[in-house]
Amino acid sequence: MEVMLTTSEVDQIQADVANCRACPRLVKWREKIALEKRSAFQHDIYWGKAVPGFGDESAQILIVGLAPGAHGANRTGRMFTGDRSGDWLYGALHRAGLANQPNSDRIDDGLLLNNVYISAAVHCAPPDNKPTPAERDRCSPFLARELKALTEVKVIIALGNFAYESLWRQLSSQNLLLPKPRPKFSHGLEILLPKITLLSSYHPSQQNTFTGRLTEPMFDKIFSRALDLVNK
Repeated sequence: MEVMLTTSEVDQIQADVANCRACPRLVKWREKIALEKRSAFQHDIYWGKAVPGFGDESAQILIVGLAPGAHGANRTGRMFTGDRSGDWLYGALHRAGLANQPNSDRIDDGLLLNNVYISAAVHCAPPDNKPTPAERDRCSPFLARELKALTEVKVIIALGNFAYESLWRQLSSQNLLLPKPRPKFSHGLEILLPKITLLSSYHPSQQNTFTGRLTEPMFDKIFSRALDLVNK
């Protein structure tokens, strides 16, 4: 008897992201980086496409970052994989019991997430890590679809102000009773909404971690709080 395999909505979103070429500037940049490469990765075959979200489809915690790193996720094909930001994120997730290992070296390194799904406001690596408002808006339907498909999510963690503002736009479009005016982004900001809590953290970029603006205890506290919220 032939077994019919079905594709989940999350699988379809991931496939649609990987095939997206909607933003000419970003497509040109991500493919340029994939050809030129960084000297340390000259022997790597870069992904060079839009990077899908990934993780536990039954997750209660959704993490949203800014965009893939040029020589991280744009190289490896998996969010926050292969760069210093990923070292910080997956180290924190492992300490919180939300990942099976603290490293995120390559897409086939055995990393598994438990109760967490990771995505981004923009799915292509942007020049200078700065997507334009138009690029953000063209990518926003993917985030909208993820928010709808990930039905068990109770906590959304915004990594950085760009992700926070992008999530605010999405949640506003769902006619939720959001506070007015919009609270200013800050590390540890917590906004309780019907069925969901929006929690904000500084992004684990080198600019924040090298300067001490974000420390490991500060980052660990975010995930500890997220677990407290989902276990209420």
